[in-house]
Amino acid sequence: MSPTSTPESASRNQDLPFELIEVVEVSRTEIEVVADMERVVCDRDGAVATLDRTPSDDRPMPTLPRDQRIVITIDGPAGTGKSSVARSLAKALGLDFLDTGAMYRAAAAIAIDHGIPASDAEAVVRETTKADLHFDWMKDPPTILAFGKPIDHRIRSADVGEIVSPIATIKPLREHMVRKQRIIAQQHPRLVTEGRDQGSVVFPDAAVKFYLDASPDVRARRRAEQLIASGHSADLGSITAEILDRDKRDSSRADGPLICPKDAICVDTSDLAFDQVVRTLHRHVLAAVGR
Repeated sequence: MSPTSTPESASRNQDLPFELIEVVEVSRTEIEVVADMERVVCDRDGAVATLDRTPSDDRPMPTLPRDQRIVITIDGPAGTGKSSVARSLAKALGLDFLDTGAMYRAAAAIAIDHGIPASDAEAVVRETTKADLHFDWMKDPPTILAFGKPIDHRIRSADVGEIVSPIATIKPLREHMVRKQRIIAQQHPRLVTEGRDQGSVVFPDAAVKFYLDASPDVRARRRAEQLIASGHSADLGSITAEILDRDKRDSSRADGPLICPKDAICVDTSDLAFDQVVRTLHRHVLAAVGR
C-alpha cells in the first residue's frame, strides 16, 4: 500500500468535516488478502479448526438442491445455542430440523409427571415407550408430542432440567432414542440434527459434523435468559453449578458420552453473534457438498 497526496486533494480536504490523515492506493490483490483474513475460533481435542469471517451483509444464504440427501449433526454441551443454530441452519439450507435434546427432556417430563424416579430405569423406559414420542413436522420448529399431545411447554421447565442428565444415562432409553432418531432420518433424509451424541453415535457417517462450545458462564447466562423469557425464575449461580455438574456427568457416562467427534468442525460461540455462527456453519456445509 503506498500513500499518495496532491495539492488538489489537500485543497479538497479543507472542506471535509473531518481530518483526512492520508489517502492510500490499494491493489486488488491486497484487498483480496484483507478480505480473506479469518480467525480460528476453536481447535479442541483434535477437531478440525473452524475459521470464521464476520458477515458484512444480509444477503440470503443459498439453500441446497431439493434432491440433496444429507444429514448434518450439531453436538455440544447445554447452553451453546445448538437448538437455535440448528433450526436456523436447517431453514437457511431448506432442510428439516431435529431437536434430539427435546426427546430426552420429554422422557424426563414423563417420568416426573408420572411419579417415576429417575433411578427406576425400567419404568422410565416403559412409560416413555408407551408415550410414543414423535414430532409434528407441520409446525416450525417441529413440536414434540407424547401420548398424542404437544409437551413443548413442559420440557423446558427447571424440574425437567434437573433430572434430564441422569435420565439420559439410562442405556435402554438411549438405545430406544437412537432407533427413533435413525428412523426419523430415514423419513426425513434432508436433516439437521442436534444433541450430545449425534455425530459420535447416532450418525457417525454424517456428511458434515459440528461441535458447538462456549464457556460455562456464557451458557449459564443464556439458560437463565431462556428460563426468564418462558416465565420461569432463574438463579444464575445455581444454573452455573448445574451446568458444570451436567457437563461432568454427560462427558463421563458410559453410553453416548458428550464428546467432540474427531472429524467435527468445532466452533466456540462464546463471543460470536448468532448470525455469525449460522453463517459459519452454512459456509462449511456448502463447501462440503461442493457448492
